Amino acid sequence: MKTDKWIKPYILQHRRLFWMAILLGALTILFGGSLMFSSGFLISKSATRPETILLVHVPIVGVRAFGIGRAVLGYVERLTGHQFILKIVSAMRLRLYKIVEPQAVLLRSKFRTGDFLGALADDIEHLQDFYLKTLLPAIVSLAVYTVVILFAGAFSVQFAIVLAFLCGLLVFAGPVVSYLYMRAKNEQMKKVRNKLYLQATDTVFGLSDWLFSGRQEEFIQKHEKQQGELLKLDKQRQSFVDWRDLLQQAILGATVVATVYWATGLTDDGKIPATLIAAFTLAMLPLLESFLPLSSAAGDLTIYSDSIKRLEEMESKDGYEWKDEEENRSQDAVSASIELNSVSFKYETGEEVVSRFTLTVSQGEKVAILGPSGSGKSTLLKLIQGQLLPIEGEILLNGRRTGEMATEISRWISVLNQKAYLFNTSVMNNIRLGNPDATDEEVFEAAKKVGLHEMLTQLPDGYRTGMREAGQRFSGGERQRIALARILLQKTPVVMLDEPTIGLDPITENKLIMDIFHALEGKTLIWVTHHLAGMEKMDRILFMDDGKITLEGTHDELLSESERYRRLYEMDRPVRV
Repeated sequence: MKTDKWIKPYILQHRRLFWMAILLGALTILFGGSLMFSSGFLISKSATRPETILLVHVPIVGVRAFGIGRAVLGYVERLTGHQFILKIVSAMRLRLYKIVEPQAVLLRSKFRTGDFLGALADDIEHLQDFYLKTLLPAIVSLAVYTVVILFAGAFSVQFAIVLAFLCGLLVFAGPVVSYLYMRAKNEQMKKVRNKLYLQATDTVFGLSDWLFSGRQEEFIQKHEKQQGELLKLDKQRQSFVDWRDLLQQAILGATVVATVYWATGLTDDGKIPATLIAAFTLAMLPLLESFLPLSSAAGDLTIYSDSIKRLEEMESKDGYEWKDEEENRSQDAVSASIELNSVSFKYETGEEVVSRFTLTVSQGEKVAILGPSGSGKSTLLKLIQGQLLPIEGEILLNGRRTGEMATEISRWISVLNQKAYLFNTSVMNNIRLGNPDATDEEVFEAAKKVGLHEMLTQLPDGYRTGMREAGQRFSGGERQRIALARILLQKTPVVMLDEPTIGLDPITENKLIMDIFHALEGKTLIWVTHHLAGMEKMDRILFMDDGKITLEGTHDELLSESERYRRLYEMDRPVRV
């Protein structure tokens, strides 16, 4: 399992807490063994006729000391271990956010949704479990194992060798066998489960075909067969766990018997008093029990490996690695040129949505892309924005492929959608989302440019007025102006408009269009719409149909040369105010 990126750096960063947690964990187990040792000695000594009460007073004090010490050490060890883990998990979540946030528009093209959600919901928790349930317990067990063998060796080298072998079965052999078996079995279950999910998905989408063809029974039989195979693998895995646990208990019992035999032999030789037989035997129980969870934890290593692999892929997909924000701002986003060279795209099922599309847009140019629903307009925007990657051709932003600009694309391109999302907070906060570092004066200036400032200052709470959920407090035109003000604070050279006036009445639409052109003066505009309001302001107008350009020109050129455009413009003539 690779640990160079998501494991080792955090251990080195918090190494003091890490080693303190290990020390406290080892001491807790050793205090537990010492408690049982003192208890065994006390019980045995009390069963004899002590010459003086002082002979049992010392073990009584020992029992109290080790009992209290074990509880205190256990509590402090939990606090230290969880502090260590929480610091690491916090840093991991921040790192994951910094990986994902700059690539927000690229998630659909770079990651499968399941991988992304898995990273957010499970993978960090899996790594948390790796520290808590595998790494720390494994190192603590090694420390305890070493102390036990050295302690036994001080009395008898032969018994230390036997003990090293028996305990080694629990500390080394069991975890290795569990890991190898679980890795193979989990891989088999993953394949069967994926096949089952794929079959279920295909069936849902083709449910009508199954019903019309009368093959419902065939589907049910196939599904039950896959479920049965999965259940069989799960039973095999559980059977292995049961036999493994039984064998571990047998090894534990054999070790206890060996300890009794060894202690009795030492007593017969006169090397130790008989009262220590129970002491040594009872002390072995908590020490050996601390080794038992290792095999179960080792079996989960495949889960942790998958999580690390997914996180590493997310961090370095297509060669991308997250770098410090300052390193990615070496070039100011002042101007931009966009080139689409023979770009084609199609979804997993279906024909090409965009077919060998070629387009060049210079800085400050205003381009409108018209066409009926399903003609490929919105897909084209997603391709330019980097949300989708072309299957053929290339898309360049200032000479660089957009797919290679994961952390920078939002600095160059911003989008005003049909319904920009507004949060249930103040107008000021909603506008400032475009640039969290913007001053109040910059927010006011952006609002003035979109025609909002006067209206907002007349409200009782001004810019502190709450938007309510999804901006319900304001009209559709006002919501779009707030979103437009947010874009102005982003200061991107390119703005893409994805039918921002849809659903507005003609008068409000015309006013908003005028405000958009005024506010975005000097910026590159790419306007996707099925409607001709504002076309006279555009430098170029493209008609798309079936993913291709079927008509191109300025507003005046198309009016004079294209009967189709004249007819559409007459039908969709914008309202004059």
